[in-house]
Amino acid sequence: MYLTPQHILLAGATGLTGEHLLDRLLSEPTISRVLAPSRRPLAEHPHLDNPVGELAELLPQLTGQVDAAFCCLGSTIKQAGSQDAFRAIDHDLVLAFARRARELGSRHLLVISALGADPKSSVFYNRVKGEMEAALQAMDWPQLTIARPSLLLGPRSEFRLGERLAAPLMRWIPGKYRGIDVAVLARALWRLALEEGDGVRVVESDELRRLGR
Repeated sequence: MYLTPQHILLAGATGLTGEHLLDRLLSEPTISRVLAPSRRPLAEHPHLDNPVGELAELLPQLTGQVDAAFCCLGSTIKQAGSQDAFRAIDHDLVLAFARRARELGSRHLLVISALGADPKSSVFYNRVKGEMEAALQAMDWPQLTIARPSLLLGPRSEFRLGERLAAPLMRWIPGKYRGIDVAVLARALWRLALEEGDGVRVVESDELRRLGR
């Protein structure tokens, strides 16, 4: 029997998408607890449990039942500082989070990947994202949802020149390549969390936009 998730684990709550998703989760009357470890403190809320510190160090300390887990971790090579550092976050830390979520009882993992993710890609970024997806599928989750958004549109705390220049154009490109507003993505992720069904579902950016309307 499928039940609406009441106990949520969220990684990346201080990021662009994670902030919007956290607001969405805390506004849902069916959710009784959101466990959201973060590097810096979040605004207090009666349904929010917010351990503060480095995620890798916090993961073993997390406790309590989890019904569904959202992974909004993500960086860029420039932001991380090197290809190795990028892989440590967007591959290794994602997998560590997924393993801990499963240990806490989550049956459904929803993870943000990227448009073009492919373990055989010649583009390092896309290859790492594809390898991450393949590793998650090998974990044999009861229900795994992989979201592949295009360029995320929304106000960032840090300045990214390339994204700033591309954003106006990305709002008009057709199909799955069109940019997606982070508020729309957050709504889509919650709708996907409510879907019944086992197995792996990969959701491309155009479908994410439709689901998040």
